[in-house]
Amino acid sequence: MLGHHYTRTFLETAVASMNAGCNLELSYGMRNNVFMHIPEALAMGNITLQMLRDRVRPLFYTRMRLGEFDPPAMNPYAALNLSAVQSPEHRNLSLEAAVKSFVLLKNVRGMLPLQAQDLPSKRLVVVGPFADNPRVLFGDYAPVPEPRYIYTPRRGLETLPANVSFAAGCREPQCQQYSRAEVMSAVGAADVVVVCLGTGTDVEMEAKDRRDLSLPGHQLELLQDAVR
Repeated sequence: MLGHHYTRTFLETAVASMNAGCNLELSYGMRNNVFMHIPEALAMGNITLQMLRDRVRPLFYTRMRLGEFDPPAMNPYAALNLSAVQSPEHRNLSLEAAVKSFVLLKNVRGMLPLQAQDLPSKRLVVVGPFADNPRVLFGDYAPVPEPRYIYTPRRGLETLPANVSFAAGCREPQCQQYSRAEVMSAVGAADVVVVCLGTGTDVEMEAKDRRDLSLPGHQLELLQDAVR
């Protein structure tokens, strides 16, 4: 709230937050946290001990229901490892969720879906900074996945029975250094071009906003070159 100039100090923020009903601060890694000023607010009489107890009670009630204070032997999830998390059943369910979450905004001439029986004779080219860069595929608050389980667009398309080639054009989402020649050479004789563009946490995330909604750097130019 300091950044929005609603309060002037962390002490004021602690008091205002608790009075508003807030009982949890997300401040991982911060040495000087707002909640560290709660004892001072309590000593000054800005909040009461009963209010403090009322705010803390639902937090610990939830943690107890989640089993955080149970012995590990009582927690059935403690024994799970990658063999369970990445089991074929779970991977297939994840694939189904991904397929069903796609949003197709336009499908000119019924281009999609690609027909498997037609692919062996096709030359498919995938281009763009998001085509084969696992690091930029995950957004803010994403988990840290096992690299061997990450399928970039290029890696996924290479599983198809097609002649697949790749050209990034620019290696990072900012796309400040763009190789037009690389893209033009790749798409010249292509039957199908898949362009992978976007932003990612390099460009925007919580507390890191953009001034406009334009594609970063030379990405628009890359798109125009790819579809000429």
